[in-house]
Amino acid sequence: MTLSIRLDPELEAELARAAAQTGRSKSELVKASLREYLARVVPRKTPYELGKDLFGDPSAAAATLDLTSKDRVRSTIVERLRAENDR
Repeated sequence: MTLSIRLDPELEAELARAAAQTGRSKSELVKASLREYLARVVPRKTPYELGKDLFGDPSAAAATLDLTSKDRVRSTIVERLRAENDR
């Protein structure tokens, strides 16, 4: 994609000096500067947002954990009752 921008003379001179000093083209410097600026200003997605569709429904997971916990407690109680009855 081609993009044309207008620079004031001072900024254009600074860009030309930076390009000469670094051995990079003015276009490369502008692209790199724009990438750095956008990385700071435009928030990127969080790791959670990136994988959100892979994690499943958190409310369903909570329900499953509750059932698992309840089942563990129930089985512990049943085991203790059986142990007392076997005495």
